Amino acid sequence: MAETTKSYAKVVENGVHAVETVKELSATGYDKDHIFVLAHDQDRTERIVDTANAQEIGMKEEGMFDSIANLFRSRGDELRSKIVSLGFTESEADFYEKELDLGKVLVIAKRSE
Repeated sequence: MAETTKSYAKVVENGVHAVETVKELSATGYDKDHIFVLAHDQDRTERIVDTANAQEIGMKEEGMFDSIANLFRSRGDELRSKIVSLGFTESEADFYEKELDLGKVLVIAKRSE
């Protein structure tokens, strides 16, 4: 069985902290193509991604089926699916999604494979 490296996740208070966290992760060796930002509001996610020069979780990470299924899911279900697609458990995804409900931002980084 292949060993997998767990993704790094950090919940931050706002977009400014998310941008700072992305910069810190880049400085410590994470590839910018493997640093993702997620907020409860899609527009907010896009603004932070653009400002931080990070990535959105998309079809490449989720797979085609989940990406299409997200079109029909509630935003909470979609967020949990995206978080799980990066290697987190359902219970971890539930925790992070609740933090996003409170207006916080999630920054996730994966080591390049």
